[in-house]
Amino acid sequence: MSFRTLKIISILLPPLLIGSFELIRHSVLLHNLSMETGNYLIILLTLVISYVFTTWMFKMMEEKNHRLATEREMRAVYEERERLAKELHDNIAQTLFLLKVNLKKGKINEASGLVNSIDANVRQAIYNLRVNPLEMISFPKRVENWLNEWSTVSGIETKVTIQLSEGYFNPSEEVQIFGIIQEAFTNIRKHSGAQTAVLLVQMIPHGWEMKIEDDGKGFSKNDRRPSQYGLIMLKERVEKMDAMLDIFSEINKGTKITVKGNDK
Repeated sequence: MSFRTLKIISILLPPLLIGSFELIRHSVLLHNLSMETGNYLIILLTLVISYVFTTWMFKMMEEKNHRLATEREMRAVYEERERLAKELHDNIAQTLFLLKVNLKKGKINEASGLVNSIDANVRQAIYNLRVNPLEMISFPKRVENWLNEWSTVSGIETKVTIQLSEGYFNPSEEVQIFGIIQEAFTNIRKHSGAQTAVLLVQMIPHGWEMKIEDDGKGFSKNDRRPSQYGLIMLKERVEKMDAMLDIFSEINKGTKITVKGNDK
């Protein structure tokens, strides 16, 4: 039942109920029912029917809102998987092209590095597409599992600390947070030359905070361009979370990414 139908019923029910009762009372029950008794009866009848109708209506609205929320969450999951599939296609296509060029030029070492890059991209993409945010596995565990695989592939030691209450993020928000983590750690693997990386996600007064740090080569402000280090993807995801992004880096002192969001 649509919200428009519920609105019409809510408007028509009180006048129809009271009007019908008054019509019956004056035409049929006038000599058998006193005015005072009739007044008490219409109050009681209106209260009972209003309670039953309102309870039913709010139950319908809750079910509809829950269904809409589930559909939004599923749409976010499907959109993320489509993005991952496109990203996988584009990355592998570009890397295969470079691999072909290097093989023609006899650059075996460069070609070997590209093969390793393809292997890493495929492994991460398979994991991303295999994991369903709606499955009965906690968000911290999903992140931890992904970073364990990432650490194995990249050879970079990771430390993960996630301090969140159960269900703090809904599934669609988890998709965005997970995407930020993946984008940041993918950039660490590709560009930083780091030995270790740290992830911290925690609740803070009036909101939440995520920190991602590495001990890599870093970069200076002058070297930082809008298209570098996946900044565009990071900014888009952070904006979808209505959060704030801060990136601090110094040459040979690593990079620190901080994302802060408000309480929901």
